[in-house]
Amino acid sequence: MSSLAPISQHTIGPFFPQTFFTEGDNDLTRLHAGAQPTARGEAILIRGRVTKEGGFPCINMILEAWQADAEGRFNHPADPEQHLADPDFLGWGRAWTDAEGHYEFRTLMPGGFDDPAGRRAPHVNLTVMGAGLMRRVLATLFFPDFAEANAADPLLSLVPEARRGKIVAVPEGEEGGVRVFRFDIHLRGGVEEETPFFED
Repeated sequence: MSSLAPISQHTIGPFFPQTFFTEGDNDLTRLHAGAQPTARGEAILIRGRVTKEGGFPCINMILEAWQADAEGRFNHPADPEQHLADPDFLGWGRAWTDAEGHYEFRTLMPGGFDDPAGRRAPHVNLTVMGAGLMRRVLATLFFPDFAEANAADPLLSLVPEARRGKIVAVPEGEEGGVRVFRFDIHLRGGVEEETPFFED
């Protein structure tokens, strides 16, 4: 018996149940939901919306974030300064989009660091995966606070100047004394609309 060929109406997975997530998964400032948040650095909120062509929300998408601590260090063996990294900062988190495509992370303003490619500006790496994507996509979020460092960042310099604003977060005031940044992700659309993505 031959298998049926997929038709255009079939949606590509994966599909993630809500039980895939636990409380505090989107909080990078603590090692687990019951832990105290790190006392180092500036806590911030990153919020945004994931959409596809036409501005339609991407529902139940997974976003994973990882970044350096407030001093630009990673608690990872590949970092020669791992012994100096913030022991109370997880540096990794997972969020998902709601029915309107919204997501949120609580984290720290990251520090910059030296990389074989050159000095990296403070940034947060984001992976997006979910229904409709053949493979995960990678975005990098930069901050407007560091214009000089952004201009010298070797990865950001690969993005055409006219599109660099698409990967710089937008300040949106404060909430409870914590600065809020907006970073929308457009998965599909014209060159003017789509978020620049990077290869693994």
